[in-house]
Amino acid sequence: MTATPEHQPELRPARKLVLASASPRRVDLLAQIGITPDAVIPADIDESPLKFEQPRPYAARLAEAKARAIAETSDGKGAFVLAADTVVACGRRILPKAATEAEARRCLELLSGRRHRVYGGICLITPDGKALSDVVLTAVHMKKLHRDEIADYLACGEWDGKAGGYAIQGRAARFIKQINGAYPNVVGLPVYEVVQMLRGSGYPLDGYPVSGA
Repeated sequence: MTATPEHQPELRPARKLVLASASPRRVDLLAQIGITPDAVIPADIDESPLKFEQPRPYAARLAEAKARAIAETSDGKGAFVLAADTVVACGRRILPKAATEAEARRCLELLSGRRHRVYGGICLITPDGKALSDVVLTAVHMKKLHRDEIADYLACGEWDGKAGGYAIQGRAARFIKQINGAYPNVVGLPVYEVVQMLRGSGYPLDGYPVSGA
């Protein structure tokens, strides 16, 4: 029996998605919601904060800079390019992505017993070159850390390369008293906002109608 046109499945356009990130956590978070990038290409940019730059605009700037850097390559042209950056801030102070044990220790000592903010900057560049951006805020309250707890955490090495010197999805979870906002944003990617951004720009997602269809 020949299927009539109204019974034929809708064919969605094949669209390439490039994740402009070196973070395996972002790949895992996308996989958790059923999204597998066609390519994962880290963007090599200068991540130094500008003079007097505040945490929120800093997160937005880095996410867009990463996305644009990859969108301009042969792999990124004509594709959806998604980039993100996670910024941990205590007040107006931007904490580094800890590169040394001493740096991680300073971060943990500063965050100990205090509330801090995690800004998740995301940017999506569509195949026609349009840039969509957002910054998602999550507030985190860390318990007062004993020096032995800090020493033990530093010894495990989990802090390496992590914004604010800790990984909430790992051993540092035991230090977190409260979160206000999205947990995935602290891990590295605000997945709800990413899905809305992809849907609104026409990227085909399983379980959702094609935008504009």
